[in-house]
Amino acid sequence: MGKDVEIGIFGGTGIYDSGLLKDSQKIDMDTPYGKPSDTITVGTFKGRKIAFLPRHGGKHSIPPHKINFKANIWAFKELGITRIIAPSAVGSLKEECEPGHFALPTQFLDFTKSREGTFSDNNKVIHISVADPFCPELQTSILDTTNNQDLKMHKDCTYVCIEGPRFSTKAESKFFRTTGADIIGMTLVPECQLAREAQMCYASISTITDYDVWADKPVTAKEVLETLSKNVEKTKKVLTELIDKIPKTRNCSCAKALEEAEF
Repeated sequence: MGKDVEIGIFGGTGIYDSGLLKDSQKIDMDTPYGKPSDTITVGTFKGRKIAFLPRHGGKHSIPPHKINFKANIWAFKELGITRIIAPSAVGSLKEECEPGHFALPTQFLDFTKSREGTFSDNNKVIHISVADPFCPELQTSILDTTNNQDLKMHKDCTYVCIEGPRFSTKAESKFFRTTGADIIGMTLVPECQLAREAQMCYASISTITDYDVWADKPVTAKEVLETLSKNVEKTKKVLTELIDKIPKTRNCSCAKALEEAEF
């Protein structure tokens, strides 16, 4: 297995089974941290090697707090991937961030409770900087792509990451709104910080599926799935155009993230 895959995409967006990839194959991988969420689909699109991994498993059977984020990131690193695009579903904490819109997180607030968020072990301590958690170069490429499409993208968003799999109480949701955050989800952390430790570029593209429960309208899984299915074609279009816009050489600092982080 060569280390020649360039771009990794998390999330079961449907693009990898739509016939867009040439010479696609499924790869079953193992890592020092166990199995990734599923087999990884690798193929070529417009001359660039792409890998897809559904973070919840192929049948959406893995809840957010049980995702093996370390294995997923490690597997992508083993394939040679240097850039990760991470579509996800989020709730809205602000009136103007409407269901059906998209959001580009630039900051996060971590309210997870039980997840392993580092590759640090007994022999190595990593104090990674996540002052700016996402790759600016990838984010510029995403904005360049979405600006040319018929969709509403909210940029410079703060993402509250909760443990899940339950949704928030009204009190929690109202508290999260007081922080000034824009969106809320269950998968961003520790995915993005592990990618930074692995010195990989990472950016999230969030689909807003509902208003969180502060809006006095209880969130249902059915509502989330309905909005997601409506937006799947838009997400696929973003991804297919984005791949062309991602620079082939990295001019960001993500590849040097460990230089001042290890003891």
